[in-house]
Amino acid sequence: MTETVQYQLIEEKIALITLDRPEAANAFSLQLLDDLTSVVEHVNKQKDIRATIITASGDKAFCAGADLKERAGMTDDEVVQTVHKIGQTVHAVENIKSPVICALNGVAFGGGLELALACDLRVAADHAKFGLTETSLGIIPGAGGTQRLPRLIGLGKAKEMIYAAKRVNAEDAFTIGLVERIASSQSLLDEALELARSIASNAPVALRQAKQAINKGFHVDLETGLQIESMSYAVTIPTEDRLEGLKAFKEKRKPEYKGQ
Repeated sequence: MTETVQYQLIEEKIALITLDRPEAANAFSLQLLDDLTSVVEHVNKQKDIRATIITASGDKAFCAGADLKERAGMTDDEVVQTVHKIGQTVHAVENIKSPVICALNGVAFGGGLELALACDLRVAADHAKFGLTETSLGIIPGAGGTQRLPRLIGLGKAKEMIYAAKRVNAEDAFTIGLVERIASSQSLLDEALELARSIASNAPVALRQAKQAINKGFHVDLETGLQIESMSYAVTIPTEDRLEGLKAFKEKRKPEYKGQ
C-alpha cells in the first residue's frame, strides 16, 4: 500500500489497484505516478496473479489526467519531464504481465483515458464520461493517446474525439468500442470481478503469452504477427498446464492450473 495508490489481493489470483486521490479527481500528481509505478512493479513480481483490476476511489472520477494545479508551478522543461513520466507509467501498466481490466468508476479525461487505453479491457460505470480533451488546452495527448485510441476505435472516430476535444458518455463509448462493458456504479466492481474470474480460471502461462502475442502482433504486418504468435505458442507446449488442460478435458473436470 502506498500514499496515493491502494493495492490488495481481493481473491487468490486477482489483484486490485485503486487510485486514491478522490479530493483531486484522482489526478496524476508526481506522487501518484511514483506510487502507481511501485505497485505495478509489485504486481509483476507476484507469480500467482492471473488478472488485475485498476479502478479509483469515489464515484465521480476515475482520473482527470494530469494534475494541472501542480503543473501550473512547473517550468516548460519540468512539464515535458512530467508528461514523459506519465507516458512511462502508462506504458508500465500496459506491460503488466497479466491481463488488466480497467473499472472506470467515473470520468476519465486526458491522461486518465490514456491510462484506461493501456489496459486490456474496460468496464465503465453508466454515468462515466470520457475524452482526450488536450487540444482545448492548447496541447495534444502526450501519454499514448494519439496512438492507442485509433488502434482501439478506428482512425476517423479517434480523430473526431481528439480534434474536437469531444467527450463521450458510457453508452457512446460502448457503441464505438472504447469500452467492452457498462455497469451501474453499484455493480461496477462486481462486473469487473466477474470478468477477472473468467480470465483467472485459465492457464497463467497461456494468458501471458496470449497477451504478448496480441500486443506485439497488433503493430506489425500479418506475416510478422504470425511468427510472433508461433513463438508465443511454443512457450506453452512444454508446460505442465498444457498437459493438465488436456487431462481435465478428457476427464470432464475443471483444470487446476499452477502456472508451470
